Amino acid sequence: MGSWFPAALLFLQSRCPLPGDMFLLLIGFQFLVIHSWTSEELRKNDDQKVMGSYFPATVEYALHIFNLKSKDMNAYKLVRIQNSWKEQVETMMAFSMKLELRRTKCGKFDDDIDNCPFQQSPELNNTFTCFFTISTNPWRTMFKLLNKTCLEGIY
Repeated sequence: MGSWFPAALLFLQSRCPLPGDMFLLLIGFQFLVIHSWTSEELRKNDDQKVMGSYFPATVEYALHIFNLKSKDMNAYKLVRIQNSWKEQVETMMAFSMKLELRRTKCGKFDDDIDNCPFQQSPELNNTFTCFFTISTNPWRTMFKLLNKTCLEGIY
């Protein structure tokens, strides 16, 4: 609770509490609650800043790994992020994400995959939904694939 709390109780027990004493005690508790709420709000803001700063590079790494390990000669690119969250794995930050990927008309080693159009095909075999967990040390540009699970089609 804080080092002032036992001292406040001793002070109040040593004499008959006055209304002002009770008021000061209640105000102290209120400041503790406000401080705790503010800290929670700051933590959420920090998490959003981390996601905004480091998450895009982690998604690019996931897409790069998918294309690198794929036996397909065509490149896949991101359609949408279905879900994502930040975790702590040992001493590193990790992002888990569910991504929808779609086959493009370009080869996976082409230079400008970002501007390559999607392959138009009525079959579902040109779309994958993948779950990735990637640990990252973004300030050192280090990534490590911890988990990759992909299902063909849209799920």
